[in-house]
Amino acid sequence: VQLVESGGGLVQPGGSLRLSCKASGFTFSDYAMSWVRQAPGKRPEWVSVVNSDGGTTSYTDYVLGRFTISRDNDQATVDLQMDNLNPEDTAVDWCAKLRAAGIWGVDYYGDYNGRGTQVTVSS
Repeated sequence: VQLVESGGGLVQPGGSLRLSCKASGFTFSDYAMSWVRQAPGKRPEWVSVVNSDGGTTSYTDYVLGRFTISRDNDQATVDLQMDNLNPEDTAVDWCAKLRAAGIWGVDYYGDYNGRGTQVTVSS
């Protein structure tokens, strides 16, 4: 299993970034995927999750209405569109493969994850 993130960078408050995760080594369309982040000095926290066919999503309260998760099973990618970013969104973000197709009653931190991409929100 390999997960490779891209799209991070430095952005001003109120700006946007789109993260992408390219998956390989497993049948991507069989598994739910998530985005997880870790801010400096804090524990990892899940941000968003999408089920195997992309039809069901969930978000942590803090990003609800600002972030949008999506996936393309033909390309084996899962994206996170992040809008209206603020300094509290500064973190290393990574994608994770979950252990099931659905998103309910499963561990959102998954069994495999990528190395992450740095998101920095600062003026």
